[in-house]
Amino acid sequence: MTGKECTPKLQGVAETLIIPLYYRALETQRPDALVKDAKAVEVIGRIDYDFGRFSRLQSEQLAILVRLRLFDAAVRSFLTEHPDGVIVDIGCGLNTRFHRVDNGTLEWFDLDLPEVIVLRRQLLGEPPRCHLLAGSALEPAWMNQLGKAAGRPVLFVAEGVFPYWTEAQVKGVVLALKERFPGARLVFDATSRLLVLTHNIELALTQVQARLRFGMGSTKAMEAWAAGVRLLNTWYYFEQPEPRLRSLRLMRYLPVLGKGAFVLLYQLGGR
Repeated sequence: MTGKECTPKLQGVAETLIIPLYYRALETQRPDALVKDAKAVEVIGRIDYDFGRFSRLQSEQLAILVRLRLFDAAVRSFLTEHPDGVIVDIGCGLNTRFHRVDNGTLEWFDLDLPEVIVLRRQLLGEPPRCHLLAGSALEPAWMNQLGKAAGRPVLFVAEGVFPYWTEAQVKGVVLALKERFPGARLVFDATSRLLVLTHNIELALTQVQARLRFGMGSTKAMEAWAAGVRLLNTWYYFEQPEPRLRSLRLMRYLPVLGKGAFVLLYQLGGR
């Protein structure tokens, strides 16, 4: 007996939700932490899982933490502009972003596969104004449950999600969101096609079965998918002024690598 509260039974892409949770918990305990996430520390302490398989990926850990800060900043910026806005976290996993950015007036939706939502409800509960949606993001039926988004500014957040889909799947969801929520914004992370290959080699070291499939040839590639789909902002991981990145920041001088991982903010139709 381990004395732990739960033992996650996850496979494939769903299993990857453990990685950023573990990294946030580790980071929180550092004196020079890039992010403080007491909730992640609490949750990790309740899970019986072999976290040691992730210990070799130090560069991956830093990239995930830099990515997290970029997403947090994008969400906070949106809420500064729209305090009563709606945030929809696609593929939420065990993300604790709601707890970090809640302004007391936003409406939040967490969407993930049914087995993930069961685990999330067990470990994180369902706070007021935070609604759990169980289902595949690839099935548009979940969009029917966003009644509270009617007439309100909406930001869709997809962190660590699209790279695991095919381009056709990403395109289908993006165009469905544009059709159903014209004028909404979408923030997501992506990589170049080259980094998809190198990342899969690193991920293989963890024994996690999921592999990346979607890489972008250009940050503006989605603009060709439909009129009104427009890139608003781009943030490259290795251009962030973070001392902890150290030698990794040198990659910004090699465009193939330095501009191979990024977070993008898109406008989905509207003005």
